[in-house]
Order: sequence, then structure tokens, then C-alpha cells
Amino acid sequence: MGLSEVGIRLSRLLATVILARLLTPHDYGLAALVLTTHEFIRVFTKNGIGEKLVQAGADEVAELCDTAFTLSWALGGVLFLVQCLGSFAVAHFYRQPELVTPIVLIAFTYLIYPLGSVQTSLILRENRMNVFGLTNLASVVTDNLLIAILALRGFGMWSIIIPKFLIAPIWVIMVYRFHSWRPSWHFTLRHWRRILGFGSRILGVEMLNTLRENIDYLLIGRFLGVVPLGTYYFAFNAGLGLSLSAVNAMGVSLYSDLCDVRHDLDLLRQKYQRNLSTIAKVIFPLVVLQSSLAPFYVPLVFGQKWVERGAVPILILICLSALSRPFAGAASMLFRAIGLPQVDLWWNLGFTLVLAFAVLAGTQFGIVGVALAVLLTHLLLQPVFALWARQVVLIRPAAWIR
Repeated sequence: MGLSEVGIRLSRLLATVILARLLTPHDYGLAALVLTTHEFIRVFTKNGIGEKLVQAGADEVAELCDTAFTLSWALGGVLFLVQCLGSFAVAHFYRQPELVTPIVLIAFTYLIYPLGSVQTSLILRENRMNVFGLTNLASVVTDNLLIAILALRGFGMWSIIIPKFLIAPIWVIMVYRFHSWRPSWHFTLRHWRRILGFGSRILGVEMLNTLRENIDYLLIGRFLGVVPLGTYYFAFNAGLGLSLSAVNAMGVSLYSDLCDVRHDLDLLRQKYQRNLSTIAKVIFPLVVLQSSLAPFYVPLVFGQKWVERGAVPILILICLSALSRPFAGAASMLFRAIGLPQVDLWWNLGFTLVLAFAVLAGTQFGIVGVALAVLLTHLLLQPVFALWARQVVLIRPAAWIR
């Protein structure tokens, strides 16, 4: 996983540098609207089906796979139609008719990824992080290289959009290569209640996560305009984008790790603490170094135009918000692993509401105000949740957990 992240970071840096020098803030703004729309629909693929396969007992996982495959296919078809139809509403809302075609193009990925959904979950269940890391490396590096090539060829905003469609088959091919499970193609919904009963709460959490991660884009695009959104989107991806992907990768590994020992409190405590220590050793130096060097590397690497547009202070503020994110994420994985995703759901609901109001207030002071609102909300609330989760689950388990 570590080697995978190194390769991903290098390729992402290459793509970000080329995009920063060739694309305008308007191009960035349009791409942000397309990808944000896609994220709001794609969140329904994070519905807990895969997490249930990871978390299920050894005696039941085999019989759940065919149902999980059927559910993934059915959901993919529905999401494809919803995103295609929704593209017209988004284009009308932002008064940007050119948004329709790219939103429809990315929708086709919903018809491709279900082919490898069960294999991906089983790879994670078996804790084969080397395989998962290699698959992720191949997909994301290809995505970034295609972005760079298309940008150099003058595709503008499309250089960000087209690769998202082209890399979907790569993921499917690789998980087929690395896992022997194959669908029977006898579609069944036999165990759908058991799967969706667990997954519905996780879906709620993921919906809130997606809203929280994109609420700033939505409000900036609506109240401040596409060009300020482009500047903010660049700062986010050039700053937090690098740190956040590393955080997400560690979260995937942490969940599988905790599920393995969820019935043994001592081992659960040891693994949780060990993972948090590893996360802290990675994230603190990375964020501090990146934030402190931003005034020097942004004009040198990405170009002086982003300094002139005020991207540097935004990048620093957003990047610093990564300091607390992995620890709140670890607490969420802890509750999921012990079979209490509803606790994670209630936390995310409250946190998302607070963040939405903070960002809305921040728009009154421009994109710097939004970035400051994001930073303060994360640093003030997320550590509280992380400490509380550790206390009630691992130190002095609450009665409702025992």
C-alpha cells in the first residue's frame, strides 16, 4: 500500500502540474462541477454491500456473494439512468449547458465496475493489501498519465473527465486476475435483507461524507461563480488531494485489520493503537511540510498565475484540515468493525450540518472564508469524536457496546 501511494503521488503530481499550467480556472470550475455531480450519484455505490462481505462470518460469506453481485448490478443500472437524467438539471442550475455530455460519459462507469465489485470485497476480506494496492496503483497512475497526455494535447476540461471512463475496465480486469471468484449469472436477491440491513447505515454515512466533501464546491459554484470555484478546486487538489488520498488508503487497510479481531477487545485495542501510531507518523510530517512549503512550491511548480489568484492561503488552510481527518476516520472504521455503523451515521449527520452552516457563512468572505470555515470545523470537532470513540469502545466499553 505504501509503494502504491508513492507511485500514485508521483503520477498525481505530474498531472496536477500540467493541468495547473495549461488549464484556466474556468476549466477547473467546469471539471469540479462535473466530478462533484458524479460524486453525489456515485455515493450510492458505497452502500455497505462490500463492507458486509468483509465483515461477514466465514460460514456465510459464500452464500452472500451472488446476492451482492446482483444488487451491485441493479444499483449500477439505476445510477446510470439517474446521472444521465440529472445532467440536464445540473446544467440548468449552474447555467452551463456544456456540462451534460461529460456527466453522461462518466455515468457509463456504473455499468462496468459491478463486474469486479465482489472480487474487490473478497480481496479486502482476505487482507491482501498488496493486491489491492497494486490494482489501485495501476488504475490511478493510468488515470493521471492519461490526464497529463490529454491536457498536453489541448483537451482542456475533457482531459480530467475522459480518463475516469477509460480506467474502469482496468480495475475490473485486475481484480479478475487476482481473485478466482466468478459470478454464476443466476441473479438472486435471496439474502438482500441481511446485506442491505447492514449496508443502509453505511450508505447513510457515505452520503453524508460525500455531501461534506463537496458542500464547499456546491456553495462556491452557486454563490461565488465558476472562476473562484476553479481556484478553490485547484488549491484543494494541489494541497489536500495529496494528503487525503494517503488517508483514505490507510482507512481501507484499517477496516480490514479491525474486522479480523473485532471479537477480542485486547487485540482490537492493540491493532487500533498501532494503526493510529502509523497514521500519525505519516500524516503529521506530510501536512506540516506541505503547508510550510506552499508559498515556495506553488509558483515554482504550478505557475505564478495561481499565486496571483490567491490560491496559496487557501491551499495552506485546506491542507491543515487534514491533521484531524484520519483520526475521525479511524473512529468511524472502529464503529463499523464492531457492527455499530449507526453511531458513525449520527456523528456524521451532526458534523455535516455544522460544516454546511460554517461553509455557507464563509462564502460571505470569499473562498478564503470558506477555507477557514473548513479548517476550524475539522480541527475543533473531529478530535472530540476520535477521543470519545476510543474511550467508549476500547478503554471503558460502554454498556450499549458490550
